[in-house]
Amino acid sequence: MGPVGAAEGDLLDVATLVAGEAAELARTAREAAIQDVGTKSSETDVVTAADLAVEKLVRSRLASLRPGEPVLGEEAGTSGSPDLSGVRWVVDPIDGTVNYLYGFPWYAVSLAAQVDGISVAAAVVEPASGRRWTAARGGGAFLDGRPLRVSSATRLELSLVATGFGYRPERRERQAAGIPGLLSRIRDIRRAGAASLDLCAVAAGWLDGYFEHGLNRWDWAGGALIAEEAGAVVRLPPTVDDMTFVAAPGIADELLTALEETGLADLGPTVPPMGI
Repeated sequence: MGPVGAAEGDLLDVATLVAGEAAELARTAREAAIQDVGTKSSETDVVTAADLAVEKLVRSRLASLRPGEPVLGEEAGTSGSPDLSGVRWVVDPIDGTVNYLYGFPWYAVSLAAQVDGISVAAAVVEPASGRRWTAARGGGAFLDGRPLRVSSATRLELSLVATGFGYRPERRERQAAGIPGLLSRIRDIRRAGAASLDLCAVAAGWLDGYFEHGLNRWDWAGGALIAEEAGAVVRLPPTVDDMTFVAAPGIADELLTALEETGLADLGPTVPPMGI
């Protein structure tokens, strides 16, 4: 990888700093925050007081450190100009809120800086463990400062693949219908419940591939850059229906073909993702 430019480096420094502060708030606020839980798209799609407080902190810190730059967040939408030109910050204050609610430690704060709609710097921080996943475009991907590289998998039948399921019952039914056909073609499947961390797991070689439908920009803006900088093949909405697809190069084509043949690459009409 080449050296990171000054602009990307500055953006990465801010992303890492602010995401780290936000993760600490998420960690310390959890016990009180899970007593105040609401819902969004369905009764299974939850939001806690911590989601709101963490996003508020991120917006406040960015306003101080990067004044005038718009922010897109899961809970409060877009602040500033909706125009994709220039720098825009994309935040998922707690990715994996259901995990957070239950005390399952696979959740994270994801913060990315995008230029013209393309991620150029990202930090994904895990409150429970303190691990920090980072990347700047052209500079590689790292976990706590250690370089990351995707797996060397070349056989789909020996590959570990992750996915996620939508919150709406009709979406889940279509997803469930295709999973048996995929299971017969791979080693096994995982569903951990936090898209940003699943993307990072591909970057680390802990997974060979990951796909999910219906993600919003805040779900993939950070983790997809980290996976790409670690060498993954990355396809983001709307290039493959509304599917986010990330895989090691050695199995990417075969996995995508398997998803197409099992009907998992195109699940039909859906509600458009927010924040595009």
